[in-house]
Amino acid sequence: MPRDLKSASASPCFATAMRKASRRLSQLYDEVLEPSGLRTTQFAILSELERRAKAPPTMRELADAMVMDRSALGHNLRPLERDGLIALEEGEDDRRQRHVVMTAHGQVKRREAKRLWQTAQDRFDEVFGKDAAADLRATLLRIAYEGRLAGLRD
Repeated sequence: MPRDLKSASASPCFATAMRKASRRLSQLYDEVLEPSGLRTTQFAILSELERRAKAPPTMRELADAMVMDRSALGHNLRPLERDGLIALEEGEDDRRQRHVVMTAHGQVKRREAKRLWQTAQDRFDEVFGKDAAADLRATLLRIAYEGRLAGLRD
């Protein structure tokens, strides 16, 4: 591990820096979420489903919201479905569509995990600074959702 930030920034590659930061943050959140049995991505999926509870998303809509391809989403949904945290329901208008719905058990698990998740949030804010953390989050979301506007692939 580099002793200082200057030696760590030898590579000019944005993707490398982003992946290193992403792995470090995932380690923090996964460690804190471990008692819940959820991983960071699973918690994020349950949180997205909570936000969309009144209009459950289709698989495609959820994949788009999570900035994931459908196969990666399916890989992440399987353990959630196996554990009874989500269900796939046929669409009312189109039975071929599957809507992803959080179950009552999933709601309980998400509430439990959210308390743990808040610990990771607070730790990041403390180390990075609240204002800097908010700016970083805004920048990352801009990259995630506006990247395709700049010609980047989904």
